[in-house]
Amino acid sequence: MLHPRVRVTSSLAGRVAAPRLPPGDVRIGGFGGADGMAAWVREHAVDAVIDATHPFAETISFNAARAAATAHVPLLALRRPGWVPGEGDDWREVATLGEAARAVAGAGRVFLTTGRMGLAAFAGVDDAFFLVRSVDAPEPPFPPRMEVLLDRGPFTLEGEREILARYRIDVVVTKDSGGAATAPKLVAAREAGVPVVVVRRPAVPEGVPVAATVEAAVTWLEAAGLCPGPRSSIAGGA
Repeated sequence: MLHPRVRVTSSLAGRVAAPRLPPGDVRIGGFGGADGMAAWVREHAVDAVIDATHPFAETISFNAARAAATAHVPLLALRRPGWVPGEGDDWREVATLGEAARAVAGAGRVFLTTGRMGLAAFAGVDDAFFLVRSVDAPEPPFPPRMEVLLDRGPFTLEGEREILARYRIDVVVTKDSGGAATAPKLVAAREAGVPVVVVRRPAVPEGVPVAATVEAAVTWLEAAGLCPGPRSSIAGGA
């Protein structure tokens, strides 16, 4: 829970069939763009918007920035810190999924952990095998040589070691989502000497303040005078 004296409505994108629901009120589905979100914010007398989406959910983040500006409510982006390579890591950073696809062409056996929504970027790579891990089954377009592993984090280091060995993985592809839930694959790759193609996260919309933790978000709410409540805020998440 964000704060005991703040009424929180979490908005989920609806891209996962059976999402883990957070505490408080929950709505599922889109808003119809920035204007629709601004209308919803006004209709529900929202006092603040917290963009707690995945670091790669660019569209919703920019819609939230436009909606908050239109509705004249403060906006905060909640972003856990990105991963940092350590000693022994072999990381190849790229800016987009398209660059990642070009980086693994002909690379042998690829453990693709970027989720099912971006598989189209790899659909043209026919000279590599992809082990695709996702929560729900992907839909085409996707790589022609592919096996799907349906699973949901958090993942263990032992489990990631086993996957790399069993599938004889030559390279791992991941987005820099940060956090501990999916980080064990990076440790397993380091131990096995497997290179990792890391897609850098996009920037937060210009002018939007960023908090790295829930505690920092609460401090931001307190500084804005929004915690004496009861108040309303909306936290978006996929």
